[in-house]
This record gives sequence, structure tokens and C-alpha cells, in this order.
Amino acid sequence: MPSRRRDRHQRGIRGPMALPNRFSRQPVRLRRTLPRAEVFDRAVHEAVQRVRHSCPEAVERVEIGVEDVPLLASAWSGDQVPLAAAVEATVDVPGRVVLYRRPLELRAEDTLLLRELVHQTLVEQLAALTGLSVHQIDPDADEED
Repeated sequence: MPSRRRDRHQRGIRGPMALPNRFSRQPVRLRRTLPRAEVFDRAVHEAVQRVRHSCPEAVERVEIGVEDVPLLASAWSGDQVPLAAAVEATVDVPGRVVLYRRPLELRAEDTLLLRELVHQTLVEQLAALTGLSVHQIDPDADEED
């Protein structure tokens, strides 16, 4: 019966989750997990920093953005949803790489694989956009890719 009173109306547990620390009398701070979008944004930031460190000319005139999902079904062909899109630069507008958060998240089993998949996808899109090879942009890339 106590659990029903603690979780009335299925809105989650109210009140403290743990007793205060017996030595300091301070409440125990619980670690919060980061939202998925924030985890993804950090993965993109790390990937951009890795590329900027190994090959700065690859991201020189390129804007990198994130969208949740591809907006138009006509943007891809076949049965698979794209993981990213690259748009070539014009005289006035720099080149753009857009990474799609949800398709990438769905293909990664955990955060470590998500970070690696984001990096690999970014490198492939930059290679297609700039004409540089994958190994020029990412010297640590696997030989079999």
C-alpha cells in the first residue's frame, strides 16, 4: 500500500529518494542521466573536434547541423532512412552537413557505439563534400571501410 501513496496518479515518486547523509546531514544527490538529444549533441561536438584536430581543412567552409529526422521522404531513395545529408557550397553559402539524430540513435546499441557512428558518418559526409579521402580526414579510420 505505501507504494500507491508515493506514486499517486502515476506521476512518479515524490519526495526524497534517500535519507540524508548521517555524517554531514546533507541530502544525498542522485546522478541524473543526460537527455538523449544532449548525449547526441556531445557526440557531434566530439566528432567535429576530432576532425578539426586531424584535418582542419575538411571543416573549413562547412556548417555542421543536427536534425531529429529527415524532413522529406523524397530526400532519399530505397527503403533505408539516411543517416546524414551533405549539401555542396555555393558562392554565397558554405557547404553543409546535416546529421539525423533519430536514425543514428536507432542504429547504435549504446553511447560508445553512437559516438563512433556519429564520427564515422561525419567523416564520410565530409569526404563526399570536400573530395578528400576518408583517410585524409581521419587517419585512424579502419582499413576495411
